[in-house]
Amino acid sequence: MKQAEFLNVVMPFKDKLYRLAKRLLISKEEAEDATQEILLKLWAKNTKMSNYNNVEAFAMTMTKNFCLDRLKSKQAGNLKLVHSNYRDENISLQGHIEAIDSVAWVQKIMEELPEQQKMVLQLRDVEQYDLDEIGELLDMKPTAVRVALSRARKEVRNKLMEKHNYGIG
Repeated sequence: MKQAEFLNVVMPFKDKLYRLAKRLLISKEEAEDATQEILLKLWAKNTKMSNYNNVEAFAMTMTKNFCLDRLKSKQAGNLKLVHSNYRDENISLQGHIEAIDSVAWVQKIMEELPEQQKMVLQLRDVEQYDLDEIGELLDMKPTAVRVALSRARKEVRNKLMEKHNYGIG
């Protein structure tokens, strides 16, 4: 496959790759690096690309796997699955401190969840993906996605209730 052909195939979904990477890695810079890495890998496989039924699906799966590997790697110590860089100027200092505390607790609880539940909760409740999309991205059946989401939400809810009811961390 020549460069022009490659660009015609890959460019229409390049932004989707970036958005998926951004959703998984949170950081713009990390997402840009991941997207560039995937595009390089696709270019390296350009001679075999005609063998793939759906290049976009293949690229999305490559992106998901690359990002998950990145999150698990030692270099990813500073990456998080949930971010807390939000601001609402209309709340009081007390409300602001409480919101930061709640987000920190949810982050801490999510970090303790099994990997699959953590990803499902992130993609559904933070990133607003629908259940079918999550199933495709994580190679899970819709029923399994619903079960993992339910268990993750229940665990977060229970841990937050413990924290708020007893004030113990």
